[in-house]
Formats: sequence, structure tokens, C-alpha cells
Amino acid sequence: MALLMEHQFKQLPADRQVETRSFLESVSYLPQFFDCLGSTVFAPVKADITGNITKIKAVYDSNPSRFKTLHQILETEKEMYGANWPKVGATLALMWLKRALRFIQVMLQSLVDGEKDVNNPNLILVNCTKAYEMALKKYHGWLVQKLFKATVFAAPYKAEFLKSLSKGREVKEEDCLNKIRQFLVNFTATVDAIYEMYTKMNAEFDNPA
Repeated sequence: MALLMEHQFKQLPADRQVETRSFLESVSYLPQFFDCLGSTVFAPVKADITGNITKIKAVYDSNPSRFKTLHQILETEKEMYGANWPKVGATLALMWLKRALRFIQVMLQSLVDGEKDVNNPNLILVNCTKAYEMALKKYHGWLVQKLFKATVFAAPYKAEFLKSLSKGREVKEEDCLNKIRQFLVNFTATVDAIYEMYTKMNAEFDNPA
């Protein structure tokens, strides 16, 4: 569980603005989450997330005082890119990144809620599938959906997954799940805030990959 708990997301302020610097610091460790699901089969997902984080960080680094919050990045790019926005720049990168974050959030929430296949309780297939259907499926074309379905079937057993999250340490399942619950508090609030921001700014679009 060390992977998650060592890089907790900050509690949001009253105005629910997501501070760019702390967001990037916390999210930069999440590509490793997909190593826990199987480094080979989830490698393309990990690479995609890493690439989107890099794009957002490049914009932030270009003017940290101007881009203190994610909202400021979107506002600036909306003015900068005009009719091409939101399908460009850090706005597009964050759009795809938030979908991957939602995948992680739904999967972990499903896990701590005890959702499982009664015939195969040691698998995390149910949790991965729910996360994919809620967070990513509608944005993917038919071929990508088929590829992801095959990828999900290669996910590890729950015990192996939790051990990987704990960086190889042997830990009790309930201890792991309690720590995931703690992690989800600020993480879920952050992901929700980003989704709300995209909705309010009319920055979302559903073109399949």
C-alpha cells in the first residue's frame, strides 16, 4: 500500500481548485500503479498516462505563477487556442489523464466495497472491468475495447495485486483495504473536482480513441 499512501493527494480547499504543483507531484507516481496490474499488458496504458503528465508539467513549468491551478491552465488555453480548444495542449492531456485516474478510483473503490466474482473471489477481473466500463470504454473504439478486454483477463490475483501495492511486503488484506480507503478520500475528491471543472467549462468531448 506504500505506493499509494506515500504519495497522498492534498485535501482540496473550500473553492475546490486543484493546485497544479501538488497534483503533478502526487500523480507522477501513479503510472507505477499499472505495474501492479501487470507491467507488460498494461505498458501502453502506463506510457499514455506518463505522456499526458509530461505534457501538463511542460505547460506548468513554462509559467508556474500563471498556472498555479489546473483551472488556470484550461482558462489560458481556451483563450490561446480558440476554436481548436479543448482538443489541444494540456487541456487534452488532462482530459485523458482524468479518465485514467477515474479508472484507478473506480477500481480501488470496487475493491474496498468487496465487489467480486463469487465463483472466482481471488480475481480482480470484476473490479477492473467495472472501472473500464465506467471510466474509459465509451471513449474507445471497437478495436481498443477488444484489446483492453484481453488485457483485463491478464490481471493478477487480488493477493498479488495488494502485495505489489505494498511494494512486495507481506501485509494483511484488511490492512491494505483500510489504507486504500484512506487514500481514496482526497484522491476521489480531486478526480471529481477535475470532472466538474471540465463540465462547467464545456471542455469534455467523447471522440473515441
